[in-house]
Amino acid sequence: MVSTTFASSAKLTLASLAVISMAIACTSFQAPEIKGIKAWINNEPLTIEKLRGNVVLVDFWTYSCVNCIRTFPALKQWHAKYADDGLVIIGVHSPEFEFEKDYDNVLKATQDNGITWPVAQDNDFETWDNYSNRFWPAKYLIDKDGLVQYTHFGEGAYDETEKQIRDLLIDAGASLSDTPLVPIGNQQVDQSFFDAGRASVTRELYAGFVLAELGEYVRQEDFFKNTGSVVEMKSGGDFKPGVIYFDGQWVAWPEHTSHGRDTTGYEDALSLIYSARSLNVVLSSDSGEPYNVRIKVNGEFLTEENKGADVTISANGESLLNVIEPRMYSVIEDQAYTKDNLLTMSSNSDDFSVFAFTFGAYEKGP
Repeated sequence: MVSTTFASSAKLTLASLAVISMAIACTSFQAPEIKGIKAWINNEPLTIEKLRGNVVLVDFWTYSCVNCIRTFPALKQWHAKYADDGLVIIGVHSPEFEFEKDYDNVLKATQDNGITWPVAQDNDFETWDNYSNRFWPAKYLIDKDGLVQYTHFGEGAYDETEKQIRDLLIDAGASLSDTPLVPIGNQQVDQSFFDAGRASVTRELYAGFVLAELGEYVRQEDFFKNTGSVVEMKSGGDFKPGVIYFDGQWVAWPEHTSHGRDTTGYEDALSLIYSARSLNVVLSSDSGEPYNVRIKVNGEFLTEENKGADVTISANGESLLNVIEPRMYSVIEDQAYTKDNLLTMSSNSDDFSVFAFTFGAYEKGP
């Protein structure tokens, strides 16, 4: 059954796919209050009203979102440079998936990513709705009088955002003469992407049946039959780029698809054709027990040259992804952008649960 929260976030996710980077020179308006928070991390509860006199950056994020993860370096720099001058960053964590509502999962994500500024768990999207927000990530910059003066949706525009932060801090009375503006710049796209000519990066793909149907991320008719129950599926091997295919026994759920049985010889598989330099996948375990996923690209195991940070190469040369917690995993970090690669993922565990795939063409990072 689809929860009302997920049905709402499903629509928002589709809207967010169209946004890579968009800055809005908005007419200033009163910043909505931060409400409906289930828990705070790194700080006691905060309010916009009590923060008058400070410059506040409200950052909407969720921890398995690759676009959010890519913004962390800039947020860390701003927090380190300007916290003593009156900048307060509040990370409003509005979850895309059910497992992102769990306090322990969010706490671990903040620790693993070195997030030290206040984080508010907006599990019911109350603050999200107060801001009429529609995107992950999204930034709302609030001046000393509690007015939103600048917004930015998506990645990028880091130098412009920092300039806006500095202007508002100076207006609030801060002296930044000893803190120069050093351009951060945006992540650099790998030159191989441009060399490929008429190149494109595979879109974000969702494996749960709600978004899979809306976005046609899965096109096997059997996938949408008897959802919530084990279904035998056959792909036929005629793969179209940017579509997820299943072979063997699988169970389709609203947010994810799970392997439908325990096996011994990797009999069941998930396949897709992608074009990118990097590939990431959001995975979890239904039981909470760890398991391995075997990874192949174009029929071959990964190597030290193209494996992602979360993949290990076993003694017999197999490329394996060990899933130990619900999060985004780095599967492929190739030396260059390549087109129309066939990814195959398989696991002997019935805990193998797939939520979403994301792709990149940057020189470094996910």
